[in-house]
Amino acid sequence: MKKRKTSCWNVLSSARYLSPVVLVVMACILMRLTVMSVALIRHCSTKRWKRATRLLIDICGGEAGPVIDISNEATLPKRATITLRRSKLDRLIGHHIADEQVTDILRRLGCEVTEGKDEWQAVAPSWRFDMEIEEDLVEEVARVYGYNNIPDEPVQASLIMGTHREADLSLKRVKTLLNDKGYQEVITYSFVDPKVQQMIHPGVEALLLPSPISVEMSAMRLSLWTGLLATVVYNQNRQQNRVRIFESGLRFVPDTQAPLGIRQDLMLAGVICGNRYEEHWNLAKETVDFYDLKGDLESVLDLTGKLNEVEFRAEANPALHPGQSAAIYLKGERIGFVGVVHPELERKLDLNGRTLVFELEWNKLADRVVPQAREISRFPANRRDIAVVVAENVPAADILSECKKVGVNQVVGVNLFDVYRGKGVAEGYKSLAISLILQDTSRTLEEEEIAATVAKCVEALKERFQASLRD
Repeated sequence: MKKRKTSCWNVLSSARYLSPVVLVVMACILMRLTVMSVALIRHCSTKRWKRATRLLIDICGGEAGPVIDISNEATLPKRATITLRRSKLDRLIGHHIADEQVTDILRRLGCEVTEGKDEWQAVAPSWRFDMEIEEDLVEEVARVYGYNNIPDEPVQASLIMGTHREADLSLKRVKTLLNDKGYQEVITYSFVDPKVQQMIHPGVEALLLPSPISVEMSAMRLSLWTGLLATVVYNQNRQQNRVRIFESGLRFVPDTQAPLGIRQDLMLAGVICGNRYEEHWNLAKETVDFYDLKGDLESVLDLTGKLNEVEFRAEANPALHPGQSAAIYLKGERIGFVGVVHPELERKLDLNGRTLVFELEWNKLADRVVPQAREISRFPANRRDIAVVVAENVPAADILSECKKVGVNQVVGVNLFDVYRGKGVAEGYKSLAISLILQDTSRTLEEEEIAATVAKCVEALKERFQASLRD
């Protein structure tokens, strides 16, 4: 059996500091992490060698030798001075710890503590270089205080009423409706070709860019039609003949009254062309017409709750067909246009076939009418049909509007279901077949009352439009 050696003449005590970043990088390169590397990475104190030497002398005896110091103060770790705020401590822990306890915990951790108003200045001890920021102190206070001593308290949060009003109509909702109707959203440049824009808006001044991307993108758009029609041409050139697209975005109109001389309006516009339906063996190939687009547009307007206040008026627009277009008015204010692209413009833009467009000023429609519930009548409704002959230039919408005014209390529905021109109707006139739905919410209408309301309606049409009942 070997004899254990019990004598030791020299003991080397060292306190080393190496950059943790360098140690980690070297460990990754060498794929080796030693116990000493881990200790050095954790910031071993460089000032504890004196304490270690004293303990060796006191316990084992002997004498201390010379000290060899090779260091650079600039690279040695510094003791961090950290401010711990009462508000931060309470917010992160979710519990109030007394000031005396906080001070005591920090001092027990070895920190040099200076108390202030609702805060503490703590200098981290030399052996705790992991204390660098305020959150480190919060963590240590919570750990020493005891996580089990922190009660579970529900978060106190005040609810803030949202700014969204019930009357606000989201543009996203309208986009969803158009998507459901087969439209696809596109995004086009706000910079357009001034020559093309002048074809669509002849004589209208546009904002020209001083440093454009290219000559074809040197003007700010006056409407969304320029980009949409270019998109249609692009798709038609790639054998996509049935196109339904829409876009929302700003137009830029020179206006001396607006800031910087430019008025920016949020617009909603759309284009359709080609067949009414996707190709199918059971469906005839029918090209879209004015009423297809008008129907889609009325669906959008119906979401706003203002469809009954909207009026389509025959009004000229240089970009639209004079006989198949209309201006859109809301309470007497024009908010947009709808119609077939002018044949001459179609030729200049190389559009293939009939193309229809619409455009609306969205901000004038975004404030919707909030729906209100009303009682459904338990009494039967009565339908009466009349056919009136009026001059060709009399809009059918005016006829329907007059019928609604006359029977405001009893007429609950007015519908145009037929338009006839031909044998039996003089040239320059047309016959309009109108259905009147009469109903009362409190009682069943008598035949005499129904007849009186219908007669009153016919008389009003005769007086205002010189209409006559068709034989």
